[in-house]
Amino acid sequence: MNKTLMTDFYEIAMAQTYFDQGKKDEIVYFDIFFRKNPFNGGYTISGGLDEIIDFVNNFHFDEEDINYLRSIYSFKEEFLDYLKNLKFTGSIYAVPDGTVVFPHEPVITIKAKTIEAQILETALLASFNHASLVTTITKRITTEAGKAAVMEFGARRARGIDSAIEASKYSYIGGCVGTSNVLAAKKYNIPALGTMAHSLVTEADDEYQAFLNFAKSNPDNCVFLVDTYDTLRIGIPNAIRVAKDYLVPNGYKFKGIRIDSGDLAYLSKEARKMLDEAGFKDTAICLSNGLDEYTIRDLVSQGAYFNSLGVGDNIAASKERVGGVYKLVAVEKDGEIIPKIKVSNDSEKTINPGYKKLYRFYDKETGYALGDVITTYDEVIDENEPYMLINPVDTWKKTELRNFTVKELHVPIFIDGEQVYNIPSLDERKDYCNKQMGTMYPEIKRIINPHVYYVDLSEKLLKLKKDLIHMYTGK
Repeated sequence: MNKTLMTDFYEIAMAQTYFDQGKKDEIVYFDIFFRKNPFNGGYTISGGLDEIIDFVNNFHFDEEDINYLRSIYSFKEEFLDYLKNLKFTGSIYAVPDGTVVFPHEPVITIKAKTIEAQILETALLASFNHASLVTTITKRITTEAGKAAVMEFGARRARGIDSAIEASKYSYIGGCVGTSNVLAAKKYNIPALGTMAHSLVTEADDEYQAFLNFAKSNPDNCVFLVDTYDTLRIGIPNAIRVAKDYLVPNGYKFKGIRIDSGDLAYLSKEARKMLDEAGFKDTAICLSNGLDEYTIRDLVSQGAYFNSLGVGDNIAASKERVGGVYKLVAVEKDGEIIPKIKVSNDSEKTINPGYKKLYRFYDKETGYALGDVITTYDEVIDENEPYMLINPVDTWKKTELRNFTVKELHVPIFIDGEQVYNIPSLDERKDYCNKQMGTMYPEIKRIINPHVYYVDLSEKLLKLKKDLIHMYTGK
């Protein structure tokens, strides 16, 4: 589907300026990066390549788009004629979806003609920011849940239909076992999961009859929502009664109960006792109700009994954001790559200039990631030589690495306008994400006061940055 007009108006207005200046064929380099991990966390999980690839492959202005642009602004006809034939002819390099990434790292790099690169900005950022946010919060939640299965229940809380569908996909990559969103389950071949709602109980004459009706209609998927009236006094006894009256006599299994309100830790422990005493030791307990990584951590520490969790709002409609930005870092003139920099009084907002590479070091013995280094595009790291990590702000902080392996994190997605990246399946990306997380020290994954992961600049890039700052500011 052509969504090329999914761009901010000023992108097209600037594109006309580039066109008027004769810069339509100038090659530029943009980086997508972010300045702070969401949730005050120690990491972010990259996502969004599906949407980016689809957008770029369908990048063009059709006649209807051109007529609309002509109607809303005084764009020049020569410029509009140019847009009629515009397509993406550049190259994109990115870390694969599911990669653990950190602030200031160039997660995606775009090399393209000026106008192409500029118009891509909005859609690429929207795709990266949303997908990375969902994958990151899901990984935080599933990490705290441990061996318990986490189901994504967020469709009704998401910010629109498309957002809900993509949230289901990226939550699966982040570790959920399935989704309540049937359309997403169909589209992406994700397990469709769910139990029942309170309305089934309140519609019926009594709770026992509601559970019995549900059991007769869904005998192989009997997970009863037991907290409509009184979880311990009415709900669980009615569920047990239906299991003994109908399910067991007819050869079916009492699969589980779900608790969606109240003191989940206390209720789950009492529920486990009641189920066990009734002879249903294999009946599972699912907990839901506004769960996030912190409440899940508390449930675990308080000894709650649960086999699965249903999480909605805090996956599909998180109040946090990734905050990815899209910054020009270099231009080409006469075949020479000329680095560019944006300088700010806030050191966090002074960008790392130039066309760059991103490397990750791993300990040969443990396999844990030791740190990342951002280098100029022409630097190659020798695994047989010690490497010095230098803090880009406090340059006196240095760490010498030995006995390591190193990996370049970027892979080519498009080369000269052609897609060269084969998109892995969701299960492959989910497995990759799990393996990536497995290389991170536990201290990085703490949800409170996580250890700060090393992301440093090579000596060459650090010198380039300082020289450019001095050139433009005299400092």
